[in-house]
Amino acid sequence: MTTPRTVTLQINGRPLSVSAGTSVAAALCIADARRIGMARRSVHGEARAPFCGMGICQECRVDIDGRRRLACQTRCEDGMTVEAAT
Repeated sequence: MTTPRTVTLQINGRPLSVSAGTSVAAALCIADARRIGMARRSVHGEARAPFCGMGICQECRVDIDGRRRLACQTRCEDGMTVEAAT
């Protein structure tokens, strides 16, 4: 079986197609995360985003298919649902 060249996921209910193998963090950047409300907020209300890119800082936490995950450590899959995590 061959891997599809693109996958389509839902980000806050909006479809986004990305290349297979793209991280969820990269998909959020492609989707302009701040515009669609995906950026986490600091206690002072400032937008936060992935910082370390390797899962240590946990700034990229989102809910993926109902489970809290790190966007930088998760590859996009066809049909995946990503929701803002607070």
